[in-house]
Amino acid sequence: MSRPSPSRTSLSRTSLRRASVIVVGDLVTDVLVAHDGPIQPGSDTDAAITVGGGGQAANTAAWLAHAGAAVTLVAAVGDDTAGQERVAELAAAGVRCAVRAHAGAATGSVVVLAGPDERTMITDRGAALLLDAADVTAAVSSADASHLHLSGYPLLHEGSRPGGRAALTAAARRGLTTSVDAASAAPLRSVGGERFLAWVRDVDVLLCNADEADVLAGPGSAADQAGRLTTHVRNAVVKQGAAGATWASRDGSVWSWAGRRVRVSDATGAGDAFAAGLLEAWSSGASPEAALAAGCTLGAEAVGRTGARP
Repeated sequence: MSRPSPSRTSLSRTSLRRASVIVVGDLVTDVLVAHDGPIQPGSDTDAAITVGGGGQAANTAAWLAHAGAAVTLVAAVGDDTAGQERVAELAAAGVRCAVRAHAGAATGSVVVLAGPDERTMITDRGAALLLDAADVTAAVSSADASHLHLSGYPLLHEGSRPGGRAALTAAARRGLTTSVDAASAAPLRSVGGERFLAWVRDVDVLLCNADEADVLAGPGSAADQAGRLTTHVRNAVVKQGAAGATWASRDGSVWSWAGRRVRVSDATGAGDAFAAGLLEAWSSGASPEAALAAGCTLGAEAVGRTGARP
């Protein structure tokens, strides 16, 4: 299905309910190193360096709040200054934080090397690996929400995997709709695509980018990959960056939304913003095609600014 006309995808905000979402996953410190040219090994490379909040789950929560959703983040940080600052940033952005500070642990950190053509992330997950199943279950069971979104990162690491799986179990018990972001291609390859798909079986929406889709569904067009993934999940969305995104449902329906050309300052967090825009719209009652449009709009906003947050 080609890109629909704007009249078919325009959202009447008065006719949709406000999204209420629980996000489970990582909250870390991002050290963003934006360099214009290639890194010079063994020498100096000019760059603009900024330090602030990061983590796929936390970024998505911040963008959800920016989009107007009521959002709660469930995560783990260290009992340190960095953890206190990361929680304070999100609270100021309108995110309710159900975040445990673990004594003796350091808040996770990610160095993001953002060049003109690609991003490389060097990760110390720190306290994010201590995401506790009991904490997650309690938070999901008590939060006032209709949808749960899980970052794939907890599932990709042994220490945090029980917490990630507990989130989906608790959501199922409460009858919440669910979504999972596949997170990152390299750790997906390490754990194995089939194992990951077994952990997220029958979630309502699985989001992945092109590299992650190659791991989970094998090579092919975005529509083919999304369609193959619906044998495992109810709906699959394959993000294609500037080319837009494709949504496939288990009943065989497929929708695509083309991206639009925008000036790119920094792509960090663009996928998280896309997920937030899509989930805020879909959880509010919008159609898949309208949700794709909302995701692409918020993703385009994200690449026009530096950093992973609105």
